Amino acid sequence: MFSGYLRIAPNCSACGLDFAEADPGDGPAVFVIFIVGFIVVPVAIILQAAGVPMWANLLVTSLLTVGLSLGLLRPFKATLVALQFRHGAREARLDDQ
Repeated sequence: MFSGYLRIAPNCSACGLDFAEADPGDGPAVFVIFIVGFIVVPVAIILQAAGVPMWANLLVTSLLTVGLSLGLLRPFKATLVALQFRHGAREARLDDQ
């Protein structure tokens, strides 16, 4: 499905399905931002309340933010592309009736 880390391949290598209409846009990023935020913010607050030094809090939350974002973005993008094909969603055109 992917030709790079996040770049969608032109077609499926197994069945030849054309991915030209597959464009999830910013949807995956929005979902990932919300999920990562709900995880990282409480961790940062807990670390701050526990008296962890600010540099350690920043290091832990930065690594957690980057790791979760990179780990979740690809599966969410694949899920949204699959949902587009499942429900026949595509970009609207003026000639659509």
